[in-house]
Amino acid sequence: MTVETNPLLQPSALPYRLPDYSAIRPEHYLPAFRLGCEEQLAEIRRITMARSMPTFENTMEPLERSGELLDRTAHTFYTVSSADATAEIQAIDEELAPLMAAHHDAILLDSALYWRISLLHENLAAFPLEPEQRRLVERWHREMTLAGAALDDDAKARLTALNQRLSTLSTTFERNLLADTNELAVVFHDPAELDGLSPGELSAAARAAADRGLDGAHVLTLPLFTGHPALSSLTNRDSRRRILAASLSRGSRGNRHDNRATLAEIVAIRAERAALLGAATHAAAVTADETAGSPAAVERMLRDLAAPAARNAAAERAALQELVDRTEPDPFPLEAHDWAFYTERLRTARYDIDAAALRPWFEAERVLHDGVFAAAGRLYGVTFAERADLRAYHPDARVFEVSEQDGSPLGLYVLDLYTRDSKRGGAWMNPIVSQSALRGAAPVVANNLNVAKPADGEPTLLTLDEVTTLFHEFGHALHGLFSDVTYPHFSGTNVFRDFVEFPSQVNEMWILWPEILDSYARHHLTGEPLPADLVERLRATETFDQGRATSEYLAAAWLDQALHALHAGETIDDVAGFEAAALADIGLDDPAVPTRYSSAYFAHVFSGGYSAGYYSYIWSEVLDADTVEWFRENGGLTRSNGERFRRRLLGVGGAKDPLEAYRDFRGRAAEIAPLLKRRGLDA
Repeated sequence: MTVETNPLLQPSALPYRLPDYSAIRPEHYLPAFRLGCEEQLAEIRRITMARSMPTFENTMEPLERSGELLDRTAHTFYTVSSADATAEIQAIDEELAPLMAAHHDAILLDSALYWRISLLHENLAAFPLEPEQRRLVERWHREMTLAGAALDDDAKARLTALNQRLSTLSTTFERNLLADTNELAVVFHDPAELDGLSPGELSAAARAAADRGLDGAHVLTLPLFTGHPALSSLTNRDSRRRILAASLSRGSRGNRHDNRATLAEIVAIRAERAALLGAATHAAAVTADETAGSPAAVERMLRDLAAPAARNAAAERAALQELVDRTEPDPFPLEAHDWAFYTERLRTARYDIDAAALRPWFEAERVLHDGVFAAAGRLYGVTFAERADLRAYHPDARVFEVSEQDGSPLGLYVLDLYTRDSKRGGAWMNPIVSQSALRGAAPVVANNLNVAKPADGEPTLLTLDEVTTLFHEFGHALHGLFSDVTYPHFSGTNVFRDFVEFPSQVNEMWILWPEILDSYARHHLTGEPLPADLVERLRATETFDQGRATSEYLAAAWLDQALHALHAGETIDDVAGFEAAALADIGLDDPAVPTRYSSAYFAHVFSGGYSAGYYSYIWSEVLDADTVEWFRENGGLTRSNGERFRRRLLGVGGAKDPLEAYRDFRGRAAEIAPLLKRRGLDA
């Protein structure tokens, strides 16, 4: 293909280099990937064949400039493969997996490149480098060392083979999960089985059924995590049971989409790879280059939190069982599919709050403009204007131009709100174009959620959890949009895995902030604000049901650690048995509180970037809770506070050690007390 026939082969002429998705066809991707790999390897060879001694200018700078075509193609493609994975796109993804793994190894394991960077690293004091330049040398040296650049040729060959196999298996895991999740969507033919759902939820379920050719039926699709939003409101116990049973069975039904053998092989290969790299376990290899530093540090935190979380969950279950015994004509032992339903009944009894009844106050468009965008405007002075003239990768994905307070351009924000069968589960942010002063690139970032789409003409009414998810993912988007670095290696969310969730969690604080809440939480029909007394009751429930919520999260984080604590040669023959033993070990084996993700559908660790790193959410929440305290102590939602947070934390990306950046912002290291208080674990 030529530049004239393949739009990926040259930078997009659209604003901010937004890919021209209207011109890109699936057959364009593989040729662009292959050419991009060839170009970058040629660029690396030019660096390593230079006869002059290594300097920052002749080694690091051309290294950071290299691979522009490949980066452009990869950002464009992987945005689509996660959000609109047609069968054709999935086939390309499978073919790409080993190709990309081999390409990355060819760079990270390049002995000549490693020699040049090592020489620079050993003589850093001799070079007059800026702080970001110094860190770039340090990070490349450490990442190449941990990747195996110092290994001999035989070990490198084995490592490359393992990495390619892992890439293929991860793609297989994601494909199986998407297919099984779609197959297990729960079909209801009798509307009475869905008693308790709102008209909007019923409309979305009817639309989902119609999209599958099931006219007259209703379909509830499954989210990525174990539970389901409908479990809190469905009055039919058997309907709740069917939904949770379907969710828990994903990837482990013995069918062609069964993920158990795939995940067992992934775990075994990761353990072998870790040993090859000189680490005891995969968890040790991962945490060595995170702020945690070691699996022991992660284990200490998880164990310290697990005991009070399990204690609180047991007390919560006792209260729910008492409610069942007192209110049901034929009482029964509380099970996992009952928890959310009776929790909402108990919440209503204690606080006079019906979570489902809040949805009319959370109309999606108003939440977006008068909540999410408004908070960012007040804090950082940025504005958002929809660009209907710019087309993203799917008709549901909307493009917004982001400008600074003085009107100068900042970047583009893409929002893809609704669920569809071609989109993977969960919610995420990803860059489409990464900011870099070296490359002259401004940021283009995307947020994806999986909100059920109502019938045409009906409003999209969000749950409070979905509002939280939107604010959270937008925090990641701000991290990417505010990136202000020279080198693409440090752009946006290119930070340690156990730090990356921190900015997104901080952004959740504005959900109930008075002036923001009053702006967006308006009844979609009457315009009336959420009643003040209801808001106070919402705030009073911040620790309500946190025993269960913390336990299910910690159980998943612990399971991730246990899976990746295996040594080379150890295997998992019985996935369910392994999970049961691991959860019993930490005291989180309550059948009424299943782990947030079971292994066979744990996409974060088997097809995402969180292997041995799922603990990072609560690790980051220590910083988050401490930061919320700082905002409260310093006047809250002000431009000066936002500017400090933006310049000292969000903007620096990976160009500065994250804990050093945090101390620069906060004036001290983070303390854990605010987190314990937030989750009700301080008693």
